[in-house]
Amino acid sequence: MNTKLHEQTRMTADEIVSLSKKYTLFEWSAQNNVNPIPVVRAKGIYFWDANDKRYIDFNSQLMCVNIGHGDERVIEAIRRQAEQLAYANPFMATEVRARLGQMLAEITPGNLNKFFFTLGGAEANENAIKIARAYTGKHKIIVRYRSYHGATAGAITLTGDPRRWGAEPGIPGIVRVFDPLRYRCPFCKNLESCTMDCLNHIEEVIQYEGSQNIAAVIIETVTGTNGIIVPPPGYMKGLRELCDKYRILLVCDEVMSGFGRTGEWFAVDHWKVVPDIMTMAKGLTSAYLPLGAVAMREEIGEHFKDKMFYGGLTYNSHPMSLAAAIATINVYKEDNLIENARRMGQKMSALLTDLKKKHPSVGDVRSLGLFGIVELVRDQKTREPMAPYNGSSPEMQKLGAFFRENGLYTFVRWNTFFTNPPLCINEAQLKEGFEIIDRALEIADAAIRKS
Repeated sequence: MNTKLHEQTRMTADEIVSLSKKYTLFEWSAQNNVNPIPVVRAKGIYFWDANDKRYIDFNSQLMCVNIGHGDERVIEAIRRQAEQLAYANPFMATEVRARLGQMLAEITPGNLNKFFFTLGGAEANENAIKIARAYTGKHKIIVRYRSYHGATAGAITLTGDPRRWGAEPGIPGIVRVFDPLRYRCPFCKNLESCTMDCLNHIEEVIQYEGSQNIAAVIIETVTGTNGIIVPPPGYMKGLRELCDKYRILLVCDEVMSGFGRTGEWFAVDHWKVVPDIMTMAKGLTSAYLPLGAVAMREEIGEHFKDKMFYGGLTYNSHPMSLAAAIATINVYKEDNLIENARRMGQKMSALLTDLKKKHPSVGDVRSLGLFGIVELVRDQKTREPMAPYNGSSPEMQKLGAFFRENGLYTFVRWNTFFTNPPLCINEAQLKEGFEIIDRALEIADAAIRKS
C-alpha cells in the first residue's frame, strides 16, 4: 500500500467514532450513551487517540494487555506463523500446539497438564462446565454473586452480577452463594478477625442442594470486575478442603488474575492451592490475538481417553494465536514481568493506602500485585457507596470525565475504579497515574463535605 495515499485517506477522530457507532454495536451499553475513544496506536503502558492525545492505560485495556502494547517479539512471532501456517483445523497436530501445551504444563500448578484451547475466557468457562459435568456425572454448579465469567449462554449464567439479567433464565443447575468481601461481608461485618462463615455458608448450601448433585464450585480466584475481592487467609485452602470433603470439583477462573497479574503466574499460587480445573485467557497472549484455555488435572484428561469429549471449535488451537501465546510467555520470562508485578504491586499497595488516608471519599482499597481497586463512599462510617449497586452518580461520572480529560484510562464502575496497569510499568509511571487519581478524588471528596 502506498504510505502517502494511506496517510491522505486516514480517518479523523470524528469519522472513526461516527462510523463505528453507525455500523457496529458496542457492548453492555445503550448505544446513545456510547462515547468511545478513537484509539489508533499504542506502545508500552500508553495508547494514543486519533488526535494524538496520549493516555496512560491504567486498566491494561480489559485487564489483558499484561506485557504492554506493541511488543515487537510477539508481533514478529505472529508474522512468522502467518507466513508458515496461518490456520490448521483442530483435528491437526501442529508444532505450536505441541510447544504451547508443554510450556503451560511447566507453569500451571500441580498436575494441571492437559489443555483445551478456545478463543477467549467465556468459551473456556463454557467448556469447563461441560468437562466438570461429563467427568462427575453430576449437573449442579455453585457460583458466587459478585462474579463475571463471560457473556456466552453458559458463562453468563455462571455470572453473578447484573449483566446476567438480560440472558435469564439461562442454563439450569446454577446455585449462587455469597462472596468473601471483607469490606461488605454479610457474615462477620468486618470484624477484626475473620470468622470464615462465608465457607460455612457454602457448606450449608452444599447440604441443601445435595453433594451428590453438585459437579463443581466455580469461582474467580481473585474476583475481577466485581470488586477485586482478594480471598482472606485460609479461604482458598478451606474451599479446597470443602470440595474434597464432598467430592466436588474446584474450578478456578483465572482469566483476569492469571499470567502475573497478581504477582504470581496464577493467583492460586499465592495460597498453594491446586484446582481441579482452571480457565485462562487475556494475559495468555496479552490480547495480541484471541486465545483461551481450559487446564485440567491429569486424571480428568484421562477420563476422555475412551469417552467422547463433547466440545469443539473451528478455531480451537489456532496456530497464530498459539504462536502469540508462546512468544508472550517468553516475554514474561525474559523481562521478569512476574517479579516486576510483585515489586510494583507493593508500591501500588502503598499508594492506594495513601489515597485512603488522604481522601475521606475512599472507603476501601484492595489489591494483589497489579490488580487493584478503589471503592468510594459518601460516609466512611456508614459505608454508603458513592453510586448505587449497578448504577452511577454525578460524582462518579465527573470522576470518569476527569480521568479521560487528563489522559488516564481506567474502568469506572458503580462506586469503584480500577488500578490495573500493564505489568511492565515502572515506579515513575505508576506515580504519574496516581498523581492524576489524587487530583481526581477531590471531586469525590467534595461530595463528602456537602453531605
